[in-house]
Amino acid sequence: MIYISASLLLLLSACSPNPPGAITPNDVVPSQNLIDYQQMELIGFIHFTVNTFTDKEWGYGDESPEIFNPSQLDVEQWVKTAKAAGMKQLILTAKHHDGFCLWPSNYTEHSIKNSPYKAGKGDIVKEFVMACKKYGLKAGLYLSPWDRNHKDYGKESYIVYYKNQLEELLTQYGEINEIWFDGANGGDGFYGGANEIRKIDRDTYYGWPNIISFVKNIQPNIKIFSDAGPDVHWIGNEKGFAGSTFWSTINTENLTIGASNTEYLNTGDPNGNQWIVGQCDVSIRPGWFYHASQDSLVKTPQQLLDIYYKSVGRNALLLLNLPPDKRGVIHENDVKALTEFKAILDESFSLNLAKNQKVSANSQRYNHSKFSPQNTVDQDPKTYWATEDDILPADIEVELVKEETFDRIMVQEPIEFGQRISQFEIDIFDSQQWKNIFKGTTIGYKRILRIPKVKTNKIRLRITAANNTVAISNFGLFKSSPNEK
Repeated sequence: MIYISASLLLLLSACSPNPPGAITPNDVVPSQNLIDYQQMELIGFIHFTVNTFTDKEWGYGDESPEIFNPSQLDVEQWVKTAKAAGMKQLILTAKHHDGFCLWPSNYTEHSIKNSPYKAGKGDIVKEFVMACKKYGLKAGLYLSPWDRNHKDYGKESYIVYYKNQLEELLTQYGEINEIWFDGANGGDGFYGGANEIRKIDRDTYYGWPNIISFVKNIQPNIKIFSDAGPDVHWIGNEKGFAGSTFWSTINTENLTIGASNTEYLNTGDPNGNQWIVGQCDVSIRPGWFYHASQDSLVKTPQQLLDIYYKSVGRNALLLLNLPPDKRGVIHENDVKALTEFKAILDESFSLNLAKNQKVSANSQRYNHSKFSPQNTVDQDPKTYWATEDDILPADIEVELVKEETFDRIMVQEPIEFGQRISQFEIDIFDSQQWKNIFKGTTIGYKRILRIPKVKTNKIRLRITAANNTVAISNFGLFKSSPNEK
């Protein structure tokens, strides 16, 4: 029999590329597809249809295709504007509630094929997807389940129509990264001239499980957005704000497309049975479609920053709407606000004061370098610090070479193992003692804290409650731009 000393076991584990004692994943973890999705952080929405020309938010469905006639349509301007702002994906309203289609659908006459645009030969969905591909953005599409134009809405035959249009969009234009299902369903409309109110049972009418399977069968890697996911869920408001406590896990039996509890959507659920990324949708203007009367009401760069911190900075993804005007371009005021927002954001996060600084911890799993606290400041999302099991509180202390002033703190969990942390604190060393400056709840993929400016050379992250072994992938300290007012 061969005996190996404990010290030799420790040495062997430190040299092993796959050390024993790797942390146990939670029961609910995201797929790599959803991790990649959330890492985009900021994406864009393009609301463009007949409403742009009627000055409405919701078209009634009786609009003539003749009114759709953008004079200077420039889809590449949309995409280049979005890319310059840091967006990684754009979603186009291929069909809004009015039923007008931005592609020449074979299943309706209420489409671009009967408009003056390119003498009826245009296809804005095609132009859009091609422009996204050209400039390296993912392409998404919005297809409203509600259709105020179609004569059969509310009948079983409309579901066949809806699936036919989904098939057109998902087979004719290449890879679509996300399909967006709106929760607005049923009400008054044109409905082929009936001009009446039609109500549907949101739980049963669409047969959502069947539609979701239908979509996934055509494009297995597509992300589906709705109140109920299954991949991405609405945050519960259109302000762009996730809850200050926000879990990526949620119980799907509590969700119904178009009728989910908004407070529940805004916080998620620590005991959720499925990982569904939270998406914060908001428009850069008061409306979702372009209105000339709102040219002076575009959100300021400071307002956009506040939204960013309350979405991306709270473990969610930000979807910002950029509505093209009647010309078919994103208005100069919107572009200016976006450009300034991006410049301020870049300046605020250009220098991580914690990068490669000295880090210590009260526990390091197996004393192995794979789990070193130093991994939290290497700016590599694939490395992480982990403690031994059942260590709470779990602390890391960052010691800077010299005193630094900062007012932004960024913390990330390695979410491939699940979302674990439910309570944490931040302390700074103030002369002779530790001083608490922040107490929070969830972290998840990313948490960004805005604090009053402090100056110190020592800062401590204390995890006081977690549902599994503590692990942190990144910790950063930043000084905000003077233009962050």
